[in-house]
Amino acid sequence: MNYILSDGDSRTALLPFTFTRPVADIRIGILTIREKWEKWLQTSTSSLTEEYLSIKYPLKMEAENIVINGAVLPNEALVGAVIELRPKQALIGEEKVIAFATGNPEEAFDLDDYERIGFEGELFMIKNTWDIFSRNGEALQADFDFLTKGRKSAPISDTNHLVRPEHIFVEEGAKIEYSILNAANGPIYIGKNTEVWEGSLIRGGFALCEKAVVKMGAKIYGPTTVGPYGKVCGEINNSVIFGYSSKGHEGYLGNSVLGEWCNIGADSNNSNLKNNYAKVRLWNYATETFDQTGLQFCGLMMGDHSKTAINTMFNTGTIIGVNSNIYVPGFPRNFIPSFSWGGASGFRTYNLKAAFDTAKVMMARRGKEFDEKEQAILEHVYEATEKWRNF
Repeated sequence: MNYILSDGDSRTALLPFTFTRPVADIRIGILTIREKWEKWLQTSTSSLTEEYLSIKYPLKMEAENIVINGAVLPNEALVGAVIELRPKQALIGEEKVIAFATGNPEEAFDLDDYERIGFEGELFMIKNTWDIFSRNGEALQADFDFLTKGRKSAPISDTNHLVRPEHIFVEEGAKIEYSILNAANGPIYIGKNTEVWEGSLIRGGFALCEKAVVKMGAKIYGPTTVGPYGKVCGEINNSVIFGYSSKGHEGYLGNSVLGEWCNIGADSNNSNLKNNYAKVRLWNYATETFDQTGLQFCGLMMGDHSKTAINTMFNTGTIIGVNSNIYVPGFPRNFIPSFSWGGASGFRTYNLKAAFDTAKVMMARRGKEFDEKEQAILEHVYEATEKWRNF
């Protein structure tokens, strides 16, 4: 069977992260949603996403296809129900279409044309950007159980102090010295060829993905995920960093999500709690207003390729789009559109050539190429977000 992960109706609610990737390529827990499905299904998947993203994430169609809602995380019962679907059947849970079997995934979907199969099991779906950090603990535990089942952790140097070592798993090639790892409140997963430098204090749940680094003296509170090739230091609490991004110095990051290729300057901080303890509102790309999250703790949402200078400060509930550069003193506005350059004293549009030159250099440092596909995607985002750059 050919499996396709669809953006469905979740994409807009998950901007700015879905400006540059399909919904299924969001990281939550240890793995991206796509990686979870592919490991459970033991096969590759493709994407049904926006046309401009298809140059990087092409759709693969066969005579028989099962299209899965890319915002839904798999579990054993759900995977079993999905693989049992037959042509013209749709799996329904919590009044949402979870998956359907079709010969043509690109044709308009009409539920009335399908036999409805009810799913009564547990359903884990990310519906908003803040779900990525607020539900990261659940996803991290599920990934930890799945990835480590029946396996034995690599040995951990006895220079470290471990609390609940049975809930700590280290992959081959990882280096950890003179640090404290406390898994009493959640599992700790240390990925392949990672490094935890001396003096680090880590409380689970925590995931350090392949070739990521925790620098000296870091203080990390779970549930937190650092994606592949990430580099972190300072104080981090309940945050998700997708991958290839750096928060490599002192400063606080809490209840936040960073996309890929981001850089947080030294001594930069975000607020995750309002002074009056009120619930936090976030910019909504669909309504173009600030909508209620229902959360008391909510920090920074930063799209791919965005960066801050040293000593940058962010108010509670700040949204930053793709490829923005924030660098002047003071608190900037709570919504910073994509391709913005400036800070509290004002913004201007970030020059495309300069933005691309920076992306080329940063990606090359991680052995990745900023190619024509990457450039075309960012050019589309630049044009699509122009209406919000009314500087």
